[in-house]
Amino acid sequence: MNLPNKLTLLRIILVPVFLVCLYVQFPYHFSAALLVFAIASITDALDGHIARSQNLITTFGKFADPLADKILVLAAFAAMADLSAKMEVTLGTEYSLHVNGIVVTIIAAREFMVSGLRLVTAEKGVVVAAGIWGKLKTAFTMVTQVVILLCLCLTEFGIPAIGGIMSWIFFALVWISVLLTIISGGVYLKGYWKYIDMK
Repeated sequence: MNLPNKLTLLRIILVPVFLVCLYVQFPYHFSAALLVFAIASITDALDGHIARSQNLITTFGKFADPLADKILVLAAFAAMADLSAKMEVTLGTEYSLHVNGIVVTIIAAREFMVSGLRLVTAEKGVVVAAGIWGKLKTAFTMVTQVVILLCLCLTEFGIPAIGGIMSWIFFALVWISVLLTIISGGVYLKGYWKYIDMK
């Protein structure tokens, strides 16, 4: 197994570690979750770069790399939706992270749709390449998740980084991520719709 594939596999392995750090309440567990998420995000940038620059692109990489990205992003948003709901109940709605079931459903639907497109086009010998909108969506979504995790970390150090103006910033970041998700999904669907046989 080459280095890019090892990095991809590491990203998948880090997902349950990230969730444990997020949910299990030990000292500075949010900080640990942020560190794990950051490492996983860095592997996302590294594996593709190394694979392309050193011509190490493999079938496993084509399959596992986008799968690892989807698992990481969806796991983070699903966990944040759970945390947001609990924070609203215990602290009030002004402490919402603004991640909810609607956000998770839209993002998951887009990922399933793109995966389905890849399956359909693969039968016709066409590869659905990652476009600029898809890359922008992924990058912005990860930035959004890092900002939320960072603010949760700051609360562990006694810095009030949740609530107030930050609630509105979370709202903006989350829904811009959703908007980019919808746009990128639409671009993929428009570009590859001709390969979908409806007869």
